[in-house]
Amino acid sequence: MHSSALEAISSAFSVLFMGRNFIRLLGGLWVTISIAAVSVVLSVFFGTLFGLLMTVKNRVIEVLCRIYLEFMRIMPQMVLLFMAYYGLTRTLGISLSGEGASVLVFTLWGSAEMGDLVRGALQSVPVHQYESGRALGLTEKQIFAHIILPQTLRRLVPVSMNLVTRMIKTTSLVVFVGVIEVVKIGQQIIEANRLKVPSSSIAIYATIFFMYYVVCRIFSLLAGILEKRQKE
Repeated sequence: MHSSALEAISSAFSVLFMGRNFIRLLGGLWVTISIAAVSVVLSVFFGTLFGLLMTVKNRVIEVLCRIYLEFMRIMPQMVLLFMAYYGLTRTLGISLSGEGASVLVFTLWGSAEMGDLVRGALQSVPVHQYESGRALGLTEKQIFAHIILPQTLRRLVPVSMNLVTRMIKTTSLVVFVGVIEVVKIGQQIIEANRLKVPSSSIAIYATIFFMYYVVCRIFSLLAGILEKRQKE
């Protein structure tokens, strides 16, 4: 039984090297990383603006920002994807590809989460830092640029890495709106070898897991390095 189990596992992993299967998985991973990368860049930009907006002392703005943030947090990303991919097309007549809908949803979600991180980082700077800047005769712009912003970035960079890894992992949902990424390609390979190698799903999903692990691990290590440098 032990020998037959090893043979089954060996046979399952042999599927990876049939034809261009492994190359196709790498191509699917690139699609996943591309969607995540574009979404992250846009989220950092719009999230920073949103975070600054959340610090404005205006009751109406505070309420609107809170509603947007809570909506993005409560609503499952899969539902948002369906709303963007199917809802916008049918309701507003806007033609969106699966990739476009995915970037839109992850940017809206990522901007909300990044905005809250920016708000928290800004508000965590002690009040006496502002007072010290004013005592030195600096303008509000100079205080923000030379005192507040550097401290905010030191607080923000490590925690934002956690959001990046979450966004990368969540991109697996794009398979439901027709995007041919790593999970979808994995399913295609499993289906193509379902009769010849029934155990191929073990190897394919293990490989996909390892790919996600490596990508997310890189960002986790980077976050650790940045955090360590801050403490030095």
